[in-house]
Formats: sequence, C-alpha cells, structure tokens
Amino acid sequence: MASIKILTEADLRQAVQLDLAAIKCIEQAFSALAGGDVVMPPILSMAIAPFNGEVDVKTAFVPGIVSFAIKVSPGFFDNPKIGLPSTSGLMVLFAANTGMLEALLLDNGYLTDVRTAAAGAVAARHLARQDASRACILGAGSQGKLQLKALCLVRPITSATIWARDPAKAAAAARQMSAELGIEVTAASDAAVAVAAADIVVTTTPATEPVLMAEWLRPGQHITAMGSDQHHKNELDPGCFARAALYVPDRLSQTRSLGELRTAIAAGVVKADADFTELGAIVAGTASGRPSDDAITIADLTGTGVQDTAIATFARKRALASHAGTDFTN
Repeated sequence: MASIKILTEADLRQAVQLDLAAIKCIEQAFSALAGGDVVMPPILSMAIAPFNGEVDVKTAFVPGIVSFAIKVSPGFFDNPKIGLPSTSGLMVLFAANTGMLEALLLDNGYLTDVRTAAAGAVAARHLARQDASRACILGAGSQGKLQLKALCLVRPITSATIWARDPAKAAAAARQMSAELGIEVTAASDAAVAVAAADIVVTTTPATEPVLMAEWLRPGQHITAMGSDQHHKNELDPGCFARAALYVPDRLSQTRSLGELRTAIAAGVVKADADFTELGAIVAGTASGRPSDDAITIADLTGTGVQDTAIATFARKRALASHAGTDFTN
C-alpha cells in the first residue's frame, strides 16, 4: 500500500522559510534549467474574467530530482475586498521514476510566494551591483514585502521605499518591514522619486499598464519585474528596454508571450525574434551577467515549473525530517 504525505499550510510554514537555503534551492533549479535536460511544458493558464481571476498550472521534470510537482495556482485579485487572500492553490508531488503520488502540499500559495521571492533574490545576486544598498518596491502586497526580505539576504540593503496605489497599504507595509528587517523603510508618495533614488527596483503588482517609466531610470540600477505572468499584464514601460544594457528572462519562450518582453515586442521596441540569455545560464556560469557598474539591467520573471518542482521537493524533505504532516495510506 502506498503512503501519501499530506502537508498543510501550517506544516509547510514551519518547515520552509524564506532563507538562504530556499534561495539556494531555487538558484540550483535555474542552473538545472540551463542544462537543457529539464522537461517543462508551457504554462496552462485560464482566465476567469468575470471575477478578475486566473488559474495557472505549472510543472517540470528535473533530472537529478527524485520527484516532480504539478502546481495549481489560482489568483483572484478582488478577493481582498471580501476578506480573502488574492492567491491560493496547492502542489501535488509524484515520484519521478514511477509516477506514483507521494505528497499533497496544501500550501494555499505559500510555497509559490517563497519560491517567487527566492527567484527575485537570485536575480539580484547575479545582476545587481555588489554594493546595492537602496531598494524600491512597487507594490505593497505580500510578495512585495517578501521581495524586500529576499533582497536583504543577498545584498547590503540599508534602506527601502514602498510605493502602492493605496498609500495606506504602502505605509502599513513600510512600518511592518522596518520593524521586521531593522532597516529604514518608508512609504513613497511619488513612484518616480522613489525609483530614481534606488539601486534595485522590484515591481510586484498585477498591473495591466506600466507602473515603472523609462525616464525614471538611472545608470547602475537593476530592475526585477515580477508581476507580468499573464497575456494582459504589464508593469514596465516598453521604453525601459531601450535604456537597459542587459535584459534577462527566466524563460525566454514564456516572456515572449506572458512577460514584459511581450509588451516591448508589441510596442516595436524589441524584435519578435530577438534572442536573450536566460537567468539560468548566468547562474550556471555559461553566460555573463551585469556588464558594468553603470549598466541598467532588467530581469523578467514570469515563474517556472522548475521552481515549483524544486521548492516542493525541498519542502517535503524538510517536513519529513521534522516528522510533520499526516500519512494517508491508499
């Protein structure tokens, strides 16, 4: 009889935190993706427009990892108006050699939040200046706060600003992160001023029109765009691509159809067949990262199935070590 491990969100929060170990897990996943042997199908995405919602399904088989995950990730962005989180979901883990069900991870989107923030840290580690100390986060939701926390793990961040369309949310997020991280975090009323003062800018919104304009950028900055993971989303002014010395997608085929690259192509700023080095190749050391201290760099992160398989197997291993979860015999 097969034994299936059932892990709740509480189990997973206890087993996995956003720390250097989680960042290393995702960094290794990007490196594996660059190796060429990963099997990662396109994202299955379904929009539910009447309720401002979407559902994504992601998966990947990664040689060397004994299991593979299939993740179902809903995002319903009006939920906070009725007291519900905007994201939820679960991951299902299968044995890579037999396909047998191994674990059900009822994380409600927690592991996705962790691996997404960890990916932002990986991008900053390989693309931002070594001395980058000032951060600007556009978006005051949970991912915005996690991105700031992740940056502090890989760069010497001493101050940060948080901007949001809702100033009260930005202020609350700034107070929370200042207390949690022990650095000066303030709410920004003017996004342009906040961006111009930063060394690293991270966009974490579900915006459908740009929240970051090209004329706000200055030499030496790194920008990580996290929010554009659907065909209708867009956070960066396409002109940002003309300012950048280096553009790095997580998966080029995805960013051409879902990411900020899609908008830049549509605007005629970038050719449709333009080739770009993926983040995994830079992580693996087969391609160069930041070309100079005064260069502007952009990372376009749409989220990949390889990250989900990596974080799910990492979480299961951590949970098994602490004897967390419930065993179900099928």
